Amino acid sequence: MTPCKLAFIGGGNMARSLIAGLIANGMPAGNIRVADSQSAVLESLNHRYPVQTFTDNLQAIDGADAVILAVKPQHLQNVVKTLRNHWRAEQLLISIAAGIRIDDIDRWLGNPAAAIVRAMPNTPALVEAGATALYANSHVNHQQHELAESILRACGLTIWLDSEQHMDAVTALSGSGPAYFFLVMEAMEAAAIELGLPAETARLLCLETAFGAAKMALESGEPASVLRQQVTSPGGTTERAIHELEDGGLHSLFENALVAAALRARALGDELGQDHHA
Repeated sequence: MTPCKLAFIGGGNMARSLIAGLIANGMPAGNIRVADSQSAVLESLNHRYPVQTFTDNLQAIDGADAVILAVKPQHLQNVVKTLRNHWRAEQLLISIAAGIRIDDIDRWLGNPAAAIVRAMPNTPALVEAGATALYANSHVNHQQHELAESILRACGLTIWLDSEQHMDAVTALSGSGPAYFFLVMEAMEAAAIELGLPAETARLLCLETAFGAAKMALESGEPASVLRQQVTSPGGTTERAIHELEDGGLHSLFENALVAAALRARALGDELGQDHHA
């Protein structure tokens, strides 16, 4: 990727996954700065990567082409407000804090022309298999658009959204989605153990089956409904199991679950976007 200077505010797991992916994709470690209030976090990071580390956010962002906000959503407002008197018009701000809307970040930053990208990565980014949706405000130019994509693509798939309103649905689908699959795997393992399989055998077979199904879906390009039909023989064991799941209202359960998650994401955005005093 094109060499540039990046600053991360927050050195937690998501920042680490992005840093690992960036370095693996050719970004010089010396071009990456990381600020975190906890020196232990920075020391741990330095054990793995020769990045520049700071406990002062303002020192970290000085001269950076892009600043990635990788702090917890409830801390984002205070962090952004500390940057407002030190922000340069040509800098790109990328927020990966869940729920926080661009208008709120812009208001806290106090810079009406700030280029801001909001990103919603998910936890598989930790193993470079993430899925990240991005939305840019109107001040993000072409080069900044490409820069934001290259940063987030370092740990998986990236998709741009036309509307920030879609972020709530993204949060419900891919943001929270890994937990749904873990729950399904948990239930399948438990059922297999009840059928008599040893726990470790059930775990390994379930993991490889989940991985194989995802790999087939990615490589075939066929809709999930078509793939399901292809492995469901009439009168067979799979068909009997599918009937049980459908009779139990599986589709409705997932629809209700995603709607509930999207509504909660919207509510959190409303709550976290309210101004407060540091």
